[in-house]
Amino acid sequence: MLDFVIVIGYFCLILFIALKGKINSKTTSDDYFLSSRNLPWYSIAVSTIATNIQGYQFLGMMGSAYLYGLAQANLEINAIQGILIGTFVFVPVFLKEKITTITQYIKLKIGARVALFYSLANIGLFATVTLGAALFWGAYAADMVFGEQLAFIHPDRIVRIAILILILGIFSAIYTYFGGLSAVVKTDVVQFGVLLIGGIVVCLTAIYHLGGWEQLYIKTPDKMHLHLPSSHETLPWTHLFGLFFLNINYWCANQTVMQRALAAKNIAHAQTGLMVGGLIKYLMAVIIVVPGIALYGILGDSLGEPDLAFPYLVKTYLPVGVKGVILCGLFASLMSTVDSTFNSLATLWSVDIYATYINPKANDSDKINAGQKAIIFSLGTALLMGLILLYLKFENPESAFTHTLNNLRYFINCGIVVLICGAILIIKPNQKVMLTAFLITVPVNVFMLFYFPEMNYFVRAFWVIFTGLLIALLGNRKKLNSIILLFEAASVKHKFWGFMLLLSLLITHAFFH
Repeated sequence: MLDFVIVIGYFCLILFIALKGKINSKTTSDDYFLSSRNLPWYSIAVSTIATNIQGYQFLGMMGSAYLYGLAQANLEINAIQGILIGTFVFVPVFLKEKITTITQYIKLKIGARVALFYSLANIGLFATVTLGAALFWGAYAADMVFGEQLAFIHPDRIVRIAILILILGIFSAIYTYFGGLSAVVKTDVVQFGVLLIGGIVVCLTAIYHLGGWEQLYIKTPDKMHLHLPSSHETLPWTHLFGLFFLNINYWCANQTVMQRALAAKNIAHAQTGLMVGGLIKYLMAVIIVVPGIALYGILGDSLGEPDLAFPYLVKTYLPVGVKGVILCGLFASLMSTVDSTFNSLATLWSVDIYATYINPKANDSDKINAGQKAIIFSLGTALLMGLILLYLKFENPESAFTHTLNNLRYFINCGIVVLICGAILIIKPNQKVMLTAFLITVPVNVFMLFYFPEMNYFVRAFWVIFTGLLIALLGNRKKLNSIILLFEAASVKHKFWGFMLLLSLLITHAFFH
């Protein structure tokens, strides 16, 4: 009962904070989509990382850490590569152009046709796979850990998860609809705090039952390496090459992530916020990965299903009341991702499609209204996709459809990396060459998938992006920007801390090699 009261109180708090500053007749489109371009660095840092963390990371990544150890942390800490490139290369350019969506920059550099395809591709992905998967995995994770506490919703597990998908999707859409980015950022700050508290509690609990931090090296020494052999089928050290490019896609060309930096007070706040976000990624790596390793030290390989690592820790070691906080943390990780995606969808649709092609004379009220309609529509597609994923999961419990979804994302994401890197690296890109480089990534991906089926998909993504980028650069070889001149810092202090953050990543790789 206490756990349930905590969760209800949490939902009421989030709704109160979100709707406190809801839009009115004087709200401009910049207010709604970019929080008046007035976000301070701390809001950017917290909201960006809160958006990044999803409920399934506590299940999937902790389970993977149980199997493969510290190597799983690469997916967290190497985000710093993408964050630094976004901070010192992309953000200065984006803010200088005063864009609202990344599509506008692509249109400026490569042309309207490619920009339109980019926007529609992102809208399609966000409205289906991104939102649907976030809702499904958030509800699934909550039920897996707290099935007994949530049994009052419905005795049948499938129906219960379906109801959770509906509740969480509708709840997140409501406050995003009324409050825009400002409401999203305010709630993200609270949600990140709850998520962090829950994660730290689980981590410290696991370490306590292991016998202390030093026991990680005594009981699980083989798990304490960031780099696994190149022959490893899941996380070979060579996956870092593909991860480098895919981090550029996520941290530099993703509207959901970049929207906070685009809404910054100035370049100094944007760069500080992103770098602080990079530091937070170290903390997230600890609270997501270390409990999985610790549990292996406690149980050995007796845990039949790795994804049960997080539920096992919560059910076995945490008391009533604390479990309610952990459940709030799971819901927080879900809603911070979903509300950010809703807001980005509204922005992309309103700015890139509605105000550009449907109603070029649209005023602020028209744009906001179009964005709100996009939220309602995407709520429908997200709920449908979430329920489809629920059906697929229980129709074939052993299916790896999340891996399939990741592969589908990369069919488009690889091309997006080529586009965004070409737009930055090339002074005046040739549109036909860029379109060719973008489109060639799909058949190259299919070719490599068919002829090299055993190749790790991160490694495959590297070669696909490398091929497309090589075509783009060779076709524009006399029009390249100086890579050194592309880096721009708001001050000497920002440049210094950027270097220190990069150095910390290199030291981490060397120390935990």
